[in-house]
Amino acid sequence: MASIIRTDALQNLNTSNIISQTNATTLTLGYSGQTIAVASGATLLGGGITWTSNVVTSALTVAVNTGYFVNTSSNAITVTLPASASVGNTIILSDFNRTWGTNALTLNQNSLNFQGFPNPNPVYNTSGQSVQLVYSGATKGWIPISDDDVTNETPQTVDIDFLIVAGGGSGGAWVGGGGGAGGYRTSTQSANVGTVITVTVGDGGAGKTGSTANQYGNNGSTSSISGSGLTTITSAGGGGGGAFPDPNNAAADGRSGGSGGGAGSAGGSPGGYAGVGGSGNTPSVSPSQGNTGGNAGGGGYQGAGGGGAGAVGASSSGDNGGNGGNGTASSITGSSVTYAGGGGGHGVSSAGTGGTGGGGAGASASTGPNASGTSGTANLGGGGGGARDSGTSGSGGKGVVILSLLTSKYTGTSTGSPTVTTSGSNTILKFTGSGSYTA
Repeated sequence: MASIIRTDALQNLNTSNIISQTNATTLTLGYSGQTIAVASGATLLGGGITWTSNVVTSALTVAVNTGYFVNTSSNAITVTLPASASVGNTIILSDFNRTWGTNALTLNQNSLNFQGFPNPNPVYNTSGQSVQLVYSGATKGWIPISDDDVTNETPQTVDIDFLIVAGGGSGGAWVGGGGGAGGYRTSTQSANVGTVITVTVGDGGAGKTGSTANQYGNNGSTSSISGSGLTTITSAGGGGGGAFPDPNNAAADGRSGGSGGGAGSAGGSPGGYAGVGGSGNTPSVSPSQGNTGGNAGGGGYQGAGGGGAGAVGASSSGDNGGNGGNGTASSITGSSVTYAGGGGGHGVSSAGTGGTGGGGAGASASTGPNASGTSGTANLGGGGGGARDSGTSGSGGKGVVILSLLTSKYTGTSTGSPTVTTSGSNTILKFTGSGSYTA
């Protein structure tokens, strides 16, 4: 049976029995077949780490069980970790000149995991820092164990595509213009894993009943996405449609918003006022989130079309209402869907049609003296159609927020009951009400 020599017994040994020469460069402890055990509570100094005498000043592939002084005084340095390692292998890296805060040290993982992930490469940028890495096996890979490096150095991210459509504006009543579409915005952002993304879906503006003059449409509400580390994206609600003005008020204009509302009646008695369409892309963002509403010309009783995400609202003339501006198509769900169309304006002879993307049609006097406009389509953000006399204008369509990400990155954690579908390699979450998603 092989014998065992315990280190607590070394005190009873004469050093001459262990080291044959006082100037020996190699210490041989024990004999072939013997096992050396460290007593409980004892410390074996050195830890199996050999420190190099050459200070690292440029890119280098390091070896296991070795310590390195890394000097980044002149430039940032990338150190490549070994391509293979065994459990317990250790590497120590130390900021030689306390300059990592100015020129960072980057670790190239060289195909092995770091804290359980293959990327991104860890970056150390604190002056005076020391990094002690121990290899734990293929699953978690290298793990930093020194006190100042136990945080997650490889935060994982996920790329997410967003579509944010606000609620559409309602049409104006009493010879009203069409409501403007809700603002239409897109974004692609990288979110850290664990980020809670808050989703707000805006309602459409409520319709108005034309019992008197000045029954301007209501603006829609904003839709948005936000979260720690993300750029907040907010789409503005669509502008309400204009209306026939009071004799003492020449403001037959449409309201401003994501897309502007169409102007109300400008002709006939009294007044003959020239209404102006509401401004789109309000507040201003780039790329633009929507277009202006149409103007109402003199000489008749009519309303202009509300603006859409893809086109301005058509102006009205004579007794003919203007058509709503068309919306914009998106394939974020895997198939092409058009969103944010403007509402059509009222017309005595002919009414304006709603724009593609959920815009509601305007009322026509041919259907009766108190005809109502058509509402914008829910979850497309379309503007509502303008109404005739005592009719009710169309409400704006509610907005929508849609997220698309790789299915391999989908966590399944959400609130607000979004509709979840897949298309190709992506998972799509469609929020028709406010909620959240945890990346």
